[in-house]
Amino acid sequence: MSELAERFETREPGARQVAEKIRCDACPVMCYIADGRTGACDRYGNVGGRIVRCDPLVVLDYIAGSGGEVVPFDLGSKPWSGDLVSRHRPFVTAIGAGTTYPDYKPAPFIVSQEVEGVDLVTVVTEGIFSYCGVKIKIDTDRHIGPETAIVRAAGEAVGHVTTAEYGSQMLSLGGVHHLTGGSKSEGRVTCETMLALCNRKPVELSIDGGATLVVEAGKPPVIDGKTEHRMRVGCGSATIGMFATQWRGLVDEVVVVDDHITGVVSEHQAGKVLGWEDTGIRILGRKSTPGRYFKVSEPGLGWGGTTIDDPLAILGDWNARKGARPGLSLLMVSTTGEQFAYFELDDALRPVERPFPERLRKAVRLIEDNCEPALCTVLFVGGAGGSLRAGVTENPVNLTRSVHGLRTYVTVGGAPVYVWPGGGITLMVDVMRVPENAFGSVPTPALVAPIEFTLRRDDYLRLGGHEDAIRTVEDILQRGGEYLNDRRVEIAPRGNPWPLLWSRHGSGGIE
Repeated sequence: MSELAERFETREPGARQVAEKIRCDACPVMCYIADGRTGACDRYGNVGGRIVRCDPLVVLDYIAGSGGEVVPFDLGSKPWSGDLVSRHRPFVTAIGAGTTYPDYKPAPFIVSQEVEGVDLVTVVTEGIFSYCGVKIKIDTDRHIGPETAIVRAAGEAVGHVTTAEYGSQMLSLGGVHHLTGGSKSEGRVTCETMLALCNRKPVELSIDGGATLVVEAGKPPVIDGKTEHRMRVGCGSATIGMFATQWRGLVDEVVVVDDHITGVVSEHQAGKVLGWEDTGIRILGRKSTPGRYFKVSEPGLGWGGTTIDDPLAILGDWNARKGARPGLSLLMVSTTGEQFAYFELDDALRPVERPFPERLRKAVRLIEDNCEPALCTVLFVGGAGGSLRAGVTENPVNLTRSVHGLRTYVTVGGAPVYVWPGGGITLMVDVMRVPENAFGSVPTPALVAPIEFTLRRDDYLRLGGHEDAIRTVEDILQRGGEYLNDRRVEIAPRGNPWPLLWSRHGSGGIE
């Protein structure tokens, strides 16, 4: 019988079993679980009268390669040979490790491992994050909705549109107010949406007054049923700065249409430096600096993230006194190079569309070639509070100080994180750097995320760590743990540094 079950037999006589069920206290829901079944979280189950963690503990192998399939790690009936440690660089992650809830006990695994003569400790736990969210970066110029507009999943409010960044639209989803501050349905859908996104599953979102999106980490966004292919090379002004030399001598005028900053090469400083002649063009927008125009259109799904389908809609009358003349050639192009057209002025100085000349195709392709693939990026953001820190040390504030002092290195499933400055341990991680299906949930509702704290053993003891709970990596791989059902070794995701390299000297950054 596991400790989880024994505690309830001691504290509540007769309550350990209810209709042949065992009570689990791995989260605040406190499920009664029948033999062979799992709790509401699908993470813990009753296996032969024991409460066990159903998913295997994941150990990352940083030597076998930079990508590949999961390698089975079945100890079965024969003892472990020790080959993993002797020939590879293992890192015990928190994926499948279990939780510290209800907070008074040490983390499920506190792992000691020597690296180049330095004794390191990694504290491993799966945290229950009620205070968490996801930030989504969507590479597109297309208008998806106004800032602060509500983002919905299955009709429930799960977040909002936030400040757009260079070439990308941004969403902020989740957070404690959506998880716990609204209806039960809102909290449940918010939790399900974040869980799917963090585990790299596609999610359909709708924005009030805006678009319908399909978002999946590492995949192109789908906006109103249309898959995006390219992220813009830059704003209209930046595009001119990059490619003005390529257009010189091929065309008299170039306009790069952009919702944010539309560029005009003859007026732009890049054009002036190259000796570009005035053309007498007039842009219907708010002039910022020479060759740079704001608000040529409202944001939309058209050229360069504008509402327009006809680029001539942003042009006013041409001025002959400033260089306009019959036959003057004009290239209009979007910031991704996906939309382009060629015009020549007629005798009345009106632009007339002509067949696109071969001499300009290379210039347009150059814009396209410099546009990176449009992707969705999902960042998990969580606040590591009391339950996590108490599993590391009896005086939790010491861990916070150690993290901010760069003596403790934080990872999520072995992936490097960004720790926000200021109070507490608020971390952010790209889910594409975390092993697949590393996140779980509990129906409180909250997300469950793996988290590891790695530091020198002497520093760990100084901050009041649970010394009696320290075990070697060999012992953990041989004997497992109280609630473990299985273990497996997985190839470390491409590009992630070995966490123990960072920590062996206590601070100084990733090597």
